[in-house]
Amino acid sequence: MDILKNKVALITGGASGIGLASAKLFAEEGAHVIVTGRRAEAVKAAVAEIGPRAFGVVGDVADIAHHEAVAQVVRERFGGLDIYMANAGANTITPSPQVSEAEYDAQFAINTRGVFFGVQKVEPLLRDGGAIILTSSIASGKALDGHAAYAGSKAALEAFARVWALELKARGIRVNLLSPGPTDTAILEKLGVAPDQRDAFEAGMAARIPLGRMARPEELAQAALFLASGASSFITGVNLKVDGGMTLV
Repeated sequence: MDILKNKVALITGGASGIGLASAKLFAEEGAHVIVTGRRAEAVKAAVAEIGPRAFGVVGDVADIAHHEAVAQVVRERFGGLDIYMANAGANTITPSPQVSEAEYDAQFAINTRGVFFGVQKVEPLLRDGGAIILTSSIASGKALDGHAAYAGSKAALEAFARVWALELKARGIRVNLLSPGPTDTAILEKLGVAPDQRDAFEAGMAARIPLGRMARPEELAQAALFLASGASSFITGVNLKVDGGMTLV
């Protein structure tokens, strides 16, 4: 199918997990996809996996100069942008009394500051009728142990989305949030889930999710495709929770 035929999509944090799954699906649906990431090898591998419709840019979303460089790439190579998915994020699980200044600052720099200035720099390149998707988290509205700093950094995105949806309404640009629940990605290892603990971790998560399992990255990608495409043409300012019902309990 060609749901996104000839559209240009930019996905931050597009070299792994939900970002990579979304980039692959967008490309399959006809879009030209720019993916960004901090590790050159991972970005290169992602571009190879996505295919000939992909282009990669290495950099850190916490650095405003990176967003300016990405905007310049979009301007020179594609002339404009139709979809911006601010997906890059970082999370460490630490009880509030133990959160260090460095840990706090790192999460807000990537999850909040990076999103704000990313949108600021690419917004002039977005074509009228375009779509902005901000990857948030159910943690922004559901209290989870050790997630205070992360939750705060993601909760700010909800305020951004509401304001931007109104600021950009005259151009027909829609701004929505995608909030995943627990998802089976490589971030589990980064959070300290050892291979021999994985089965127990997944079982524990499944017990807390009405649908009885964690999400697959491809399921989040399908939700992102919905928000990026004309299928959601009359939807703006919403927070789409893809969590198997976890926020219900």
